[in-house]
Amino acid sequence: MYGMVNKAIQQMVTRDHGEDAWEAIKNAANVKEDLFLSNTSYPDSITYDLVDASSKYLNIDAELILIEFGKFWVLVTAMEGYGGLMRAGGNNLKEFLLNLPNFHTRVSMVFPELIPPTFEVHNIAVNSLDLHYITHRPGLQNFVVGLIKGLSTMYEVETEITLIANRDPDTGKGPDVFRIVW
Repeated sequence: MYGMVNKAIQQMVTRDHGEDAWEAIKNAANVKEDLFLSNTSYPDSITYDLVDASSKYLNIDAELILIEFGKFWVLVTAMEGYGGLMRAGGNNLKEFLLNLPNFHTRVSMVFPELIPPTFEVHNIAVNSLDLHYITHRPGLQNFVVGLIKGLSTMYEVETEITLIANRDPDTGKGPDVFRIVW
C-alpha cells in the first residue's frame, strides 16, 4: 500500500491517543520507518501489522479500528489531500457511490503503482443500492464500512450498511457485497 495509508493511520492514532501511543504501536508492529512517504509503495504487511498492533495496544477490536480508519480516511485524509476530487464525485451519497467505479481510475493516474480495489454498483433503487467490493487484499470489509460511514457523514445522510455476501473464503475470489440503504 502507498505510504499515505500508513501515514493516515499514524495521524488517526496520534490525534485520538497521542504520540506515545503511536510510538508504542509502531514498535509493537516492528515498523522501522520514522515517517512514511505518501507517494512511496510499502508492503501491505506493514499496514496489517499496524492495525493489529493498534488493536492490541488500544484494546479495541481490529474490526472497529478499520471502521474508524475508513471514516477518518474519507473525512480527514481524502478531504484534506484530495478535496476537489472528492467533491467532484457527486452532489449526494447516491451520485458518489454511482461514480465510485471511476474514482480509482482517476486516482491511479496520480499513483501509477496503485493496485486499487474495484467497486461495482448493482440493484440501484431510489434509496438503496448494492456495492460490490473486489480486491486482492483480505480482511478489509470493515474498512469499506467505515468509508461508507464517512461518506454518509460527508453527505449528511443516515445509512444502514449490511454485508450481504462475502467473497469466497477459500479462493479469495468474487466480491464482498454491501447493501446500502439511506
